[in-house]
Amino acid sequence: MVAISRTHLSSPDPSSSDDRVAVLLMGYGEVESYEDFANYNEQALNLLTAKFAPVPTWIYPPLAKLLALFDRHEWDHQHDHFISPHNAIFERQREGIERHLQSKWGERVSVFKAFNFCAPHLPHQVLEEIQSQGFTKLMIYPLLVVDSIFTSGIAVEQVNNALAQTFKAGEDHWLQSTRYMPSFYNQPDYIDLLARQVEDKIQQHLAVAHLPSQTGIVLMNHGCPHKAKGFTSGITESQLLYEAVRERLIYNYPLISIGWLNHDTPMIEWTQPNVTLAAQNLMDLGATALVLMPIGFATENHETLLDVEHIISHLRRKRPDVTYVQMPCVNDSDEFTAMAAGWVDGLISDLLGEQGIVVNQSQRAQIAEDFSGHHHDHAHNGHHHDGHHHGEHSHDHHDHKQHAHHGH
Repeated sequence: MVAISRTHLSSPDPSSSDDRVAVLLMGYGEVESYEDFANYNEQALNLLTAKFAPVPTWIYPPLAKLLALFDRHEWDHQHDHFISPHNAIFERQREGIERHLQSKWGERVSVFKAFNFCAPHLPHQVLEEIQSQGFTKLMIYPLLVVDSIFTSGIAVEQVNNALAQTFKAGEDHWLQSTRYMPSFYNQPDYIDLLARQVEDKIQQHLAVAHLPSQTGIVLMNHGCPHKAKGFTSGITESQLLYEAVRERLIYNYPLISIGWLNHDTPMIEWTQPNVTLAAQNLMDLGATALVLMPIGFATENHETLLDVEHIISHLRRKRPDVTYVQMPCVNDSDEFTAMAAGWVDGLISDLLGEQGIVVNQSQRAQIAEDFSGHHHDHAHNGHHHDGHHHGEHSHDHHDHKQHAHHGH
């Protein structure tokens, strides 16, 4: 055990403690101006694609510009000047979560939004604002269903990069307490909400014309590459979420399949079945109506809108006799924002109730040296121990010979 001098550990100054919590609500964000496509794509390539695709980084800028041309064609021409509602919905989610939290905690809690890829709400920009308002306690809250390197993983990466830039030589860091909400794929109330939304839609619109056994349900998760350089891919959590929602529905509606909204990336193995294949499989089993419900997305985005529209259009051309129902995400419904606030209520209570720790990076070198010396001592002691151990073996061997001699 390393004895760390108390001079290495800063004690918080009670007079400077801040009894407030800043909640950093994080999402992807989507472009609202077509001119931003190239910049958005380059950031996504660096933060997302680099985690699973063997693509050299020098190709990212030209590739981002090329992809921007395809994006603009799809959004502007194919979909009649489409602008994603994601950012506006996310802001309403932020407002709803803050309203529910402040109904209990008042002004002691404020909720800030940050987008992974969209200025002026990039994590480092929002953290600067949080710091300028005098907060010392932070709740990191990616509003993303599963915990993976492609969701909350990049959120933490960006937060860490931003926090690293705010250390000042010889000064204490502004952040003294932190909590983190990784995911909510296994929250019972979220699972219940998803299942009820599907049931309500079927009862209100399909039940009079389609038998329950002929009503197919595709529960859509965000597609995941099978190999992510050793990082957590999100496949396991997404599968567990699907199984939980399926369990709620299958006794009434036996035709249920997971459907992965994949990206068509060359040479990358993605999760299967994709949404198209899942829908075709259910139709092969006799589905006369299909409900496509996004469960792995909390906020509407171009994938849940445009990609699913493409899939339905393709399916309808082949099977015009089938009824297709495209469901929305949970979005900013009051029920969802209330439960999303409830999931972090205990963590916020912890933050408000603790003193916090003052961190000063000037102490890192001394602490690292202490641990380095600790490792050296272990190695040194281990060497002596091994020598003693060998001596004991020799002694045992000698005794064994004596024992054999006496036996004769």
